[in-house]
Amino acid sequence: MDRPTTVTDRASRGQRLLSPRAGRAPRGDRLFDGIIVGLGSLILVITVLAALVLFQGGRPALERFGFGFLFGTTWDPVHGEFGALPFIVGTLLTSFGALLLAVPLAVGSALFVSEYAPPWLAGPVSYLVELLAAIPSVVYGFWGIFVLAPVVRSIQLAIFLNPDLRAIPFLRSTPTGLGLFTAVLILAVMIVPYTASVARDVLRLVPQDQREAAYALGATRWEVMRHAVLPYARAGILGGVLLSLGRALGETMAVTMVIGNRTAVADSLFGQTATMASVIANEFTEANTALHLSSLILVGLVLFLLTIVVNLVARVLIHRLTPRGVG
Repeated sequence: MDRPTTVTDRASRGQRLLSPRAGRAPRGDRLFDGIIVGLGSLILVITVLAALVLFQGGRPALERFGFGFLFGTTWDPVHGEFGALPFIVGTLLTSFGALLLAVPLAVGSALFVSEYAPPWLAGPVSYLVELLAAIPSVVYGFWGIFVLAPVVRSIQLAIFLNPDLRAIPFLRSTPTGLGLFTAVLILAVMIVPYTASVARDVLRLVPQDQREAAYALGATRWEVMRHAVLPYARAGILGGVLLSLGRALGETMAVTMVIGNRTAVADSLFGQTATMASVIANEFTEANTALHLSSLILVGLVLFLLTIVVNLVARVLIHRLTPRGVG
């Protein structure tokens, strides 16, 4: 008579099936591991190849101008003089200016949806905020030209007609409606959904026990948000902010349509300038010399490296801000 199968027998049989020398299961595990490692390595290979292609294309300009290319302020295709500083400054000003406007709006909307709004209102508001990310950038560009630019132009005209305000160099400009401030406004609208979506999801992951404990100690709603919710979610919120920064750094079409595309550093808040992405979009198809084309590719390499640095800094900051025992 056969001995009944015990729990120990079933456990031993499971260990044999999962052992490295077993049959089908270990081969499946190894195949799965190989696929995952291969896909992860493929991303790294693509990144390295992209950097190499950009480096090879920008090498003539790098050999001609050296690292002075990063600090040169002259961009003159006719005389073969190229410097990327106006575009680097324009990219940083538009991106960080957009963050300055977008982050309070995004975090505020996330707090409203996750902590204050009733369920019947939270869903539609979340959907409308996320819908902003689905609008094509060229549509934002048209909106900026036909709606936002006239509003900015009226503000510039009011400043221009006021002698006291016109005397301030920071506000002095020709009232055209196109320039740095318009680009910042349109970028801010475009990146709000990225920070808002991430912040909302992170705030909803904060344990309810923390809120209840703070309320039990007599904290007000604001104090609960400040001391119990936001510190726990700050790493995730920062991740959303830096995701928005990466989006703003690489935005091309909408910014190209409203920034004015002047190859110089903006001389005021409303001054016309250009970004690294916009100058590539404007001049790449019209570059009729090898040096001009190489300079544009080198600008692309600088933008590529800048985004990598931003992502590396993001990982370090998120790691340091993540509460112990989370993630």
